[in-house]
Amino acid sequence: MGNWFKSGTPWIWLNAAAVSASLIAVAGLLGLIAARGLGHFWPANIAEIDYRKDGQTIRLIGEIRDHEDVLRERLVSAGLTVPEDVLTVRRYQIKNGNRDVTGLDFAWILGPDIQAQRYPDDLVVIERREWGNFYGYLREVREAGKTVASGAAAWAVMHERLQRANGLFAQIRDIERGELGSINYELEQLRLETRRLELKHQTTPEALAEIAARRAELQAQYAELQKSLNGLYSDIRRDSIAVETQAGQLVELPMSKVVHALRPNAMGVGAKLRVYLFNVWEFLSDEPREANTEGGIFPAIFGTVLMVLLMSMLVTPFGVIAAVYLREYAKQGPLTRLVRIAVNNLAGVPAIVYGVFGLGFFVYFLGGNIDRLFYPEAQPAPTFGTPGLLWASLTLAILTVPVVIVATEEGLARIPKAIREGSLALGATKAETLWRTVLPMASPAMMTGLILAVARAAGEVAPLMLVGVVKLAPTLPLDGNAPFLHLDRKFMHLGFHIYDVGFQSPNVEAARPLVYATALLLVLVTVLLNLAAIAIRNRLREKYRALDH
Repeated sequence: MGNWFKSGTPWIWLNAAAVSASLIAVAGLLGLIAARGLGHFWPANIAEIDYRKDGQTIRLIGEIRDHEDVLRERLVSAGLTVPEDVLTVRRYQIKNGNRDVTGLDFAWILGPDIQAQRYPDDLVVIERREWGNFYGYLREVREAGKTVASGAAAWAVMHERLQRANGLFAQIRDIERGELGSINYELEQLRLETRRLELKHQTTPEALAEIAARRAELQAQYAELQKSLNGLYSDIRRDSIAVETQAGQLVELPMSKVVHALRPNAMGVGAKLRVYLFNVWEFLSDEPREANTEGGIFPAIFGTVLMVLLMSMLVTPFGVIAAVYLREYAKQGPLTRLVRIAVNNLAGVPAIVYGVFGLGFFVYFLGGNIDRLFYPEAQPAPTFGTPGLLWASLTLAILTVPVVIVATEEGLARIPKAIREGSLALGATKAETLWRTVLPMASPAMMTGLILAVARAAGEVAPLMLVGVVKLAPTLPLDGNAPFLHLDRKFMHLGFHIYDVGFQSPNVEAARPLVYATALLLVLVTVLLNLAAIAIRNRLREKYRALDH
């Protein structure tokens, strides 16, 4: 037995068991997140339930979302009557929607109180742009207040008019965020140009006349687009539908507020699968609605990826230059060892401290001075003196630069001294040796540091809350207006989106599945970014493997 322990075999098995347990835990966590998140997009059947409450029979329409077994003592303490021989009672969570009518999205029903449960084929789920889902029976389709279809014929007519309304809504959104947005941006640039000329005392009649002519041209275009918008708004408000609620109340819903309408109880598996795939795509490509509890998360995906790419472009040069100096040029002594200790300690500083540093130095000091020197015409409104994409990327670059420095130093230390000496013996200078031989051979180590930096930066939230991320960004940092990439703009981030929806949402129960779905997406985005960096590292490693030997 003693020889067996001395051979190291037990420790190998112990290490393998620890790695296996870690992999199982990670797989289980990802499986739970995927099941809770991806299941949200499946069009579930809608139940019509009759249950007892205060001696009366009440009808409830909704989706059965969850259930739990509750101890008898807990129900008795809540004032409910439960037989003494019953230990636990199952209760069901029903998403009944219709928040604008009932005031609540969810209701809990005790299993013993349920008298009947049906799944009629004509029950309708209506996804709206406001107030969440609406459940009920479609009764009428109206045009300008007059009924154009009712009964069984209303379903087909409603879908035709819904396609028309969604087409008009897309046109309105394109005009407001595209053409009108560009005109407003150009008008603001003209205002700043006028102010710039005033500050420089160059307000000549010719310059002012040119600006005035351009402003008049833009205002004429704006008026024309506004006229088109008014016509589109008038057209989109034409149609509406009348839906009967669970209480028998007839509610009129404007077609302009409807996104989709389904009859899930009448759909087969194939039809539900098509709707499921469409819902997943819409989640990835659409914009958020209803305080981020509905719609998609494309702006958050875009902001996360763009910020990580900018951070990578900033952290790599800083980290590599610092590592090259410490390893190749700095005199190895107490001061250099002290610098290395400081670098290692920086890796353990809490992320929120970097956020405070970024806010104080980058935003207030550096950004404020940039505004004062280069954007005086925009004062007192800040341009770079406010949190934005550039400062968020720089803050995360400072946060992750110790990882890149350490990884690059280790790569430089592994390069044999004979390679440097051979290059110098052939007549190359030290700089040429470093640039043409040493750095290419150390590039896999640099990519390792970058991979670790991306893995950490993509999931950080605390510092971003101080230096640029917001709950909802009106525009993307990248658009068609010069200079196209707007580093001063605030942006959305998947990590902050998870925090906001999970903890700041006005309707936590409705938003919970989106928390899981967004968390899964953040993991996938991080994995994809890392896989891209790993692929580049592997190519570099194979390219310079022969030189290592």
